[in-house]
Amino acid sequence: MKKNFLFLLLLASFSGFSQIRGTVSDEKGTALPFVNVFAENTYNGTTTNEQGNYDLNIKKLGKHTVVFQYLGFKTKKIAIVVEKLPYALDVKMTEESFTLNEVVINPKDNPANAIIRSAIAAKKENAENTARYKADFYSRGIFRIKDAPKAILGQKLDMFDDMLDSTRSGILYLSETVSKITFKKPDKMQETIIASKVSGNDNGFSFNNAASVNFDFYDNYLPFDVNVISPIADNAFNYYKYKLEGTFFDENNNQINKIKITPRRDSEPAMQGYIYIVEDSWAIYAVDCNIKGSQMQSPAINLLTLKQNFSYNTTTKIWVKNTQTVDFLAGMLGINVSGRFTYVYSNFEFEPKFDKKTFTREILTFQENANKKDDDFWNTIRPVPLTNEETTDYLKKDILQTKKKSKVYLDSIDKKSNKIGFFDFITGYTYKNSYKKWQIGYAGFLTGVSFNTVQGRKLNTGLSFSKRNDEKRTFTRINSDFEYAFSEKKFRSNASFDHKFNNINQSEIKISGGSSVSQFNSNDPIGILVNTISSVLFKDNYMKLYERNFVNVFFGREVVNGIFLNAAVDYSERKPLFNTSDFTFAKKQKLYTSNNPWAPDDYTTPAFEKHNLVKASILAKFNFGQQYWMRPDGKFNIRNDKYPTLYFGYEKGFAGSEKKYEFDHVNGRLFYDITVGNKGVLSMNLKAGKFFNAESISFVDYKHFDGNQTHIGQSESYLNVFNLMPYYSHSTNDSYFETHMEHNDKGYLMNKIPLLNKLKSTLILGFHALAVPNMTPYTEYSIGLDDLGFGKFRMFRLDYVRAYQNGIQTDGIVFGMKFLNAID
Repeated sequence: MKKNFLFLLLLASFSGFSQIRGTVSDEKGTALPFVNVFAENTYNGTTTNEQGNYDLNIKKLGKHTVVFQYLGFKTKKIAIVVEKLPYALDVKMTEESFTLNEVVINPKDNPANAIIRSAIAAKKENAENTARYKADFYSRGIFRIKDAPKAILGQKLDMFDDMLDSTRSGILYLSETVSKITFKKPDKMQETIIASKVSGNDNGFSFNNAASVNFDFYDNYLPFDVNVISPIADNAFNYYKYKLEGTFFDENNNQINKIKITPRRDSEPAMQGYIYIVEDSWAIYAVDCNIKGSQMQSPAINLLTLKQNFSYNTTTKIWVKNTQTVDFLAGMLGINVSGRFTYVYSNFEFEPKFDKKTFTREILTFQENANKKDDDFWNTIRPVPLTNEETTDYLKKDILQTKKKSKVYLDSIDKKSNKIGFFDFITGYTYKNSYKKWQIGYAGFLTGVSFNTVQGRKLNTGLSFSKRNDEKRTFTRINSDFEYAFSEKKFRSNASFDHKFNNINQSEIKISGGSSVSQFNSNDPIGILVNTISSVLFKDNYMKLYERNFVNVFFGREVVNGIFLNAAVDYSERKPLFNTSDFTFAKKQKLYTSNNPWAPDDYTTPAFEKHNLVKASILAKFNFGQQYWMRPDGKFNIRNDKYPTLYFGYEKGFAGSEKKYEFDHVNGRLFYDITVGNKGVLSMNLKAGKFFNAESISFVDYKHFDGNQTHIGQSESYLNVFNLMPYYSHSTNDSYFETHMEHNDKGYLMNKIPLLNKLKSTLILGFHALAVPNMTPYTEYSIGLDDLGFGKFRMFRLDYVRAYQNGIQTDGIVFGMKFLNAID
């Protein structure tokens, strides 16, 4: 009863808003999109949609003065008396006449430079005016596709067919949110989503939120994929050129300076367009800027445009951002997508200070039934009217959704996709029951063919079953793997059961068992494809294997916010294996090394003796300062970049076939990313550990380190690998300390170097070190280029590495091919 009362009270409070509505056009009758519309001397505003229509919510009848503000047009103030609602008010706007005194522009006396310097000097004071506030926030996002291809790389592209018209164009995504936000500079924000709507999904939750689009030009950087330099940053003159294009006066007789901004170098993360600065106060009046995707290291984006409008309140004497739009054009593989996000900030309440308990780790939450609001509610609260296209999309997809949820429709789709193809035995097959949300899969053999010297040519396939709960975002999975080794003449199989209980604390259990061939290093440092190629083409069989017959039980969950615990118990029978194949395309004179990492030339002595062991382990992960979103379908954790992530683990081997195999092992790890302004990101991964009672343990249980002798890199970063170190040369059953550090300049230096800046790559500096007892420390230094490639495909990396140990220097080149991770 109490919940119903609160809901009715909330609905009544929103229903108290009514609209002044109309269309804004120029003198020729052409509709003007995204005109800033607000009630004078209030923080109640909105913007026109793409068709020039607007809805301005007001709380009471009587006298109102409505202000219409649009860049390039004269601001218009209209006094009205509202006697009943809705109140119709159509407006025609006149183009602005800019004035510019005759001045000689030169580098030593550029009036635009003087204005920008004043804006930089005053930005701290101007930013402080809006440093703490509460406000209402509305957002709308729309993605469109145009001329979609029917196929990509031979694969049919039909997933969007019911959304597209005859030209294969249409709306892919449309969503809205209404929320209340509380903000404190520099980055504290609490947001409560009151209403959320996704076209074609009556149970969906929009990901639109205020924190992710808090682009503040008073800050030095705008947080995109890289930090983009603000045109009034402290160091802005290093990145921008300025030109005063004219001045005009607003409705309050404030002089507004229109300044064109141009990047000094086209390769750097700097915007181009216009910034409008208010004379004397040097506050921002408006922003209309764009940046290319290549400038912010987002190759899929062609162009991103950011516009902001500010309004002035003569009572508080504060300029405040009340509307913002973000538009983008993107394309890849013949798919061309455009998008627009519209944001409206209104009903500001500025606070001198907030209580300490105002801001918590929960930075976003949804009110109950936020995604169940009906059309009447939205028509009352929505500040920006829907366009005809958007209205049609909601109606069309509501009908489609009802159809797509029906058993008849889902069964018809499954009947088509469940047909068995001629090549499915090789490529794989999936049988779906979409209505009951389960599927069975067969992996095929196409990607399961490989070679290693222990098993020879190997064929691998598998069967799987999965069932999901979309509302709770949980799942159950059963998998089985089968492999046959032709040279070894042996069949092995294993199976696993995996169940996720909920999406709040991420509780998950996994039970697995069977027989498998595993690398001594459980991190699998050598990919199957890389090992196959290096073996059969170069006779370099770096992968070393043993047989593991096992049963494993794993459970993991988040205990409290930011603290995660994983626990596992594993019983395994370990058997040594030997080479059984010398198949190769390389020269026969070169011999394969043995499968014993201790003795590569000894083909008869095993790396260890057959034995059994039970291992129990627990791993704690600490995400300090972790923030999160709480939605009805789960908790979404957001790592706090200000703090490192720490791991502490304990592993115990017991119940061994002999006492000597039992041990204790404690370990820890620190991972930290530090963003250094616009100068890149410094990343570090530090590891340490110590074994106890482990003098005679099996080589399987040693601490192994990820080396690389193939000169092929497969990961996004090299923060877990030694690029030139042999795979098992430093394995230990004692103490160890491991350091990995990389600095990615994010283009800071590379963008400034002539010719090299044409590569659109980033500079990577690396340092790696390892200390274990009875050996001198091993160190590596590297310098390389990342994001190499062609066009929008930047999947390569190239590093020069120099390693030192025992006074011996080793040099090498590592070729990074990130796509290999997906293949393996």
